[in-house]
Amino acid sequence: MIVELGHYALILAFLVAILQSTIPLVGAQRNNARWMAMAKPGALTLFALVGFAFASLMRAHILSDFSVRNVVENSHSLKPMLYKITGLWGNHEGSLLLWVLILVIYGASVALFGNRLPTRLKARALAVQAMIALGFLAFMLFTSDPFARVFPPPLDGNDLNPLLQDPGLAFHPPMLYLGYVGFSMAFSFAVAALIEGKVDAAWARWVRPWTLAAWIALTAGIGLGSWWAYYELGWGGWWYWDPVENASFMPWLLGTALLHSAIVVEKRDALKAWCILLSILTFALSLIGTFLVRSGVLTSVHAFAVDPARGIFILALLVLYVGGALVLFAWRAPMLKGGGLFQPVSREGALLLNNLLLATACATVFIGTLYPLFLDVTGGGAVSVGPPYYNATFVPVILPMLLLMGVGPLLAWKRGDLSGALTRLWVAGLAALAIAALTWWLHRGGPILALVGMAAGGWLAVSVFVELATRIGLGRSSVGLSLRRLVQLPRGAIGMTVAHLGLAIAIFGITGAAAWKEEHVANLAVGQSLDLGAYEFRLDDAQRIDGVNYWAYRGQFTVSKNGAAVAVLHPERRLYWVQRMPTTEAAIHSNGLADLYAVLGDPDGKGGWTVRIYREPLVPLIWGGVLVMVLGGLVSLSDRRYRVGAPAQRRAAVAAARA
Repeated sequence: MIVELGHYALILAFLVAILQSTIPLVGAQRNNARWMAMAKPGALTLFALVGFAFASLMRAHILSDFSVRNVVENSHSLKPMLYKITGLWGNHEGSLLLWVLILVIYGASVALFGNRLPTRLKARALAVQAMIALGFLAFMLFTSDPFARVFPPPLDGNDLNPLLQDPGLAFHPPMLYLGYVGFSMAFSFAVAALIEGKVDAAWARWVRPWTLAAWIALTAGIGLGSWWAYYELGWGGWWYWDPVENASFMPWLLGTALLHSAIVVEKRDALKAWCILLSILTFALSLIGTFLVRSGVLTSVHAFAVDPARGIFILALLVLYVGGALVLFAWRAPMLKGGGLFQPVSREGALLLNNLLLATACATVFIGTLYPLFLDVTGGGAVSVGPPYYNATFVPVILPMLLLMGVGPLLAWKRGDLSGALTRLWVAGLAALAIAALTWWLHRGGPILALVGMAAGGWLAVSVFVELATRIGLGRSSVGLSLRRLVQLPRGAIGMTVAHLGLAIAIFGITGAAAWKEEHVANLAVGQSLDLGAYEFRLDDAQRIDGVNYWAYRGQFTVSKNGAAVAVLHPERRLYWVQRMPTTEAAIHSNGLADLYAVLGDPDGKGGWTVRIYREPLVPLIWGGVLVMVLGGLVSLSDRRYRVGAPAQRRAAVAAARA
């Protein structure tokens, strides 16, 4: 009965979405306050109905209700409770329901906390958000019903893909969805502003916190996904430019550009059309990612659906939403003339160049992701685009962006002093050269790109502190006064500093993992050992153990250096009972700067085991940097200016102008 109620709740949500997407929009056009006021209860009702449907399906998973097809295909009575719950979004229908739930959560949040928004802008934004929900509710009801029944119900289920039975994958999809679905809010505000024909500093101030919240979640989601790939797949890598990885990375790149362009709109009333276009394209890339994962055009551990009809439906939604928004943009863009003029050498100019480099980097990833698919569809044959392509196209674009990130914050608005900024950054330049020289000495040369990467990380890290010291007047005033200025800095400025520092830390990790990773594959019998650099790995044991819904061979490695024990590692080779699918569970010992990584492979039938041993220098800094970036985003999001809307002075000026 609860399952049927969940299904009915989705149908009612579909009807509510129709009302919410039309009546407030018409009311805003006619300046009818009562019709516009329907947007708020509509958004809250939509959230309540979709939330109930989600809870109904989750209850079915928790209770192992095998009369529901979604539970049968993705659960099993012996599965641990955590994976019974997270199995809800480990499939096409359930993940789509989660997608819509997060979409309506954002809409309900604007309805509840957007009281300072202009009435017409709020009504239009919530109407556009409801239009997006309407399309995906239709997608669920007509092609991907999560509540479909099975009769007669089987005694047990088919279990969840063993690769997804992992804590990292339990939280990775919701975090990822909070990110790229969250950019729908920026899209809705952009379309609402285009309908109204007005983009100003107040609009930028209102849209930034929602964009920032989505960026924070997407950053954390990408980090979680790379961490899962690193320790679960047993290959010693953390990123392989998989098309579905790229599907989340592309909106992150444009979302980062959007955050920076919104600053220019807010501070200088410039780049309005560009900011609106970024809002549209960022969400467009989120929809393209949804299409790639659910259309069946990709074969990946991430991909869920293999039904072409579903892909066509999503493609139609993509054309409708993005095409419609771009047509509206083409019509309204001439009206969005910026009022703030600036010189090329200025903070606005640096942010604009930063945007262009991020957009170019995103374009290289877009081409590398979709070109093989386009070639295959048009009969051009199958090609593979891998790391060599991205190293040759993506990296050369990102390196000048990192250089610019050190210079840009030291430039003044409107007209900057480039020579003065570079003079203040002599310490950062010296640090970059010193780190490159130290890296060359420690590794007796090494790849040129590795030296450049370490230098870029050092440049960015030190330039962050130079900018902060300049902002608080360190060295030009007393230490006490500088500390008081530091405490009084806006949280947005502190968050920017922390986020940039996190990126520098991640660059160190990415460079080390790419340049100096060591690997050894061998066949070992119990008692034998192998060397990897200065470390010795000895296989002490390999025993069979039983888990909750699998059995495994569990190895034991003793790692020593110069005769002294460093760590004991226990990798596993698992086989899940229901799906009969083997998985690897890597064992990792980390000291914060490097990882020792062991994988137990298949037995050779003669008492030996295939083992893979890795030493991963600096790789922990990748996820440390991601955490620091997320922390920086959270600090910025806590800035009081995002909660009070436009500055009082600006509101007073607008009121005076209207009077």
